[in-house]
Amino acid sequence: MMNTLLLTVDTTATNAEWIFGSGNIYNDVLIVALIVVMLAVLSAALVVQQALKSIIKLTMPALAAAEEQRKAKKTDWQGLWNKLLSLRPMEEEKDLEIDHEYDGIKELNNPIPAWFNALFYSTMAFGVVYLMVYHVFGWGLNQDQEYRQEVALAEKAKQEYLAQAANLIDESSITIDETGTLAAAGKAIFAANCVACHGNAGEGGIGPNLTDDYWLHGADIKDVFKVVKYGVPAKGMVPWEQTLTPGQIAEVSNYILSLHGSHPANAKEPQGEKVSSEIEVSTDAVKTEI
Repeated sequence: MMNTLLLTVDTTATNAEWIFGSGNIYNDVLIVALIVVMLAVLSAALVVQQALKSIIKLTMPALAAAEEQRKAKKTDWQGLWNKLLSLRPMEEEKDLEIDHEYDGIKELNNPIPAWFNALFYSTMAFGVVYLMVYHVFGWGLNQDQEYRQEVALAEKAKQEYLAQAANLIDESSITIDETGTLAAAGKAIFAANCVACHGNAGEGGIGPNLTDDYWLHGADIKDVFKVVKYGVPAKGMVPWEQTLTPGQIAEVSNYILSLHGSHPANAKEPQGEKVSSEIEVSTDAVKTEI
């Protein structure tokens, strides 16, 4: 009995869903009904308006006449449009015919539209002004000058971006510059800040020799960057992170590695541990100046 009741309920629900479509059909009917009602209301409003106009015209002729005069005084937009396009009514076609004809074909004397004349003469005036401004008096930049100006601005923006990007470098992200550009730039920084302790050619003095295979704190570019940045206070080397930007520390670190194997005169004796692997850095641009 229970199974039969459940089956009956499920079948009824399925049939209801099939018939009513989960309410979608009712929604569509409701929308259509609303549209019909709105159209009927709009039509009724138009009928009422016309009826009111007729009543006013019959009961208050003076008011209706004043309204007609007000409408007559409105701007004749159609007339202005026809005048702008130089349009003439068909009734005046005979007045536009030219006296000559060929094989029964006549020509109409249609003037050039006013809008075309205005566009044509304004284009000529613009051309003259453009010539004077950009090519005679030089008040404005021509295309070549604009191009050079934009290239200069782009180069300036590029250098600013590279400067900011260079200052994002730290001891964990720095890598050796294979082009030698950073090493070449680091030579001046080394000469201004490091020669007092490490010598003009990195041969060593108060500080260790930077040209041999022996290193006190590691020979990797990250190790050199870290030593320059934080210094070695126990050995008397000050930290340079407050004086040099990260980009400058990267430059001088690349320059220090470029000194490897240069064999300067009066080189200080080796200190630290020997590095078994060869230090690789592009130094051609730097060694030519040493």
